[in-house]
Amino acid sequence: MSYQNFSASNAVLLLIDHQIGTMSWAKSSPFEEVKRNALMLAKSANILKLPVVLTSSMEEQAQGPLLSELKAILPQAFAARIKRQGIVNAMDDENFAAAVKASGRKKIIIAGVTNDVCTVYPALSLVREGFEVQVVADAGASPTRMADDIALRRMEKNGVTLTTTNQLIAELAGSWATPQGGQLVQVLMESLTV
Repeated sequence: MSYQNFSASNAVLLLIDHQIGTMSWAKSSPFEEVKRNALMLAKSANILKLPVVLTSSMEEQAQGPLLSELKAILPQAFAARIKRQGIVNAMDDENFAAAVKASGRKKIIIAGVTNDVCTVYPALSLVREGFEVQVVADAGASPTRMADDIALRRMEKNGVTLTTTNQLIAELAGSWATPQGGQLVQVLMESLTV
């Protein structure tokens, strides 16, 4: 099987449950690190015009609202976000599944909180449906390191490619010498000064 890079022309980004409450339960990585990486992905998608589907679960409950910065970075995706009412596997929500499929993309990038609940099930579902899936492991976290490790291992064992924020941004950029590549370098540099 030959590998074809993920790019802005063939992939879609799914940001799942980057909500204030949910993120506070994820202790396997620092809150600020997960937040920074999720926002870097959002900024990169905006620069590249990469399609984005946002979803949240029960925003009015303990999970809380999505990160407010997502509204500023991706206003259209934020306004069109899929508000799930407690459905664990986002792909079991007909509105979310329809939005993913409407992108027309077969290469799926997922970042979610928590990896052991909110990320693992849609990732496995999408692989089973024939999609090529990369999970950005450091733009999500789980309540414990063991929970995160087991979730990542489970996904990888079942055909998900694990990646990191910087690695994915570099793959999407393709070249730092393009105008978009130059902007993506700035996103990476900003993260080093935070």
